[in-house]
Amino acid sequence: MFIAMNRFKVLPGQETAFEAVWLGRDTHLDRVPGFIAFHLLRGPTSEDHILFSSHTIWRSREDFEAWTRSEAFRAAHGSTGGAKPLYLGHPNFEGFEVIQEVLPAPQAVQA
Repeated sequence: MFIAMNRFKVLPGQETAFEAVWLGRDTHLDRVPGFIAFHLLRGPTSEDHILFSSHTIWRSREDFEAWTRSEAFRAAHGSTGGAKPLYLGHPNFEGFEVIQEVLPAPQAVQA
């Protein structure tokens, strides 16, 4: 499994606009081989920004890399900027190979 994350330092007062960009677009992820899950995360607030992160889970690093070269990737990222700056600098990418996964124990079925 592979987790791909982008961190965004969103300018104060631009949180709603930033969230609207993400919530209003078609990510095309649900049709991509190897895609497992996506999360948009809102983190702590600093003096000059609010930290957000996009977090996708993939079956493998190869599936993620294939996505980044796909037409679906270009379509999903075609209108992410807009005219007004929403965040400081560029997003910071972080990729992680999953070493361990712990899942909840299955619940006992009661008859």
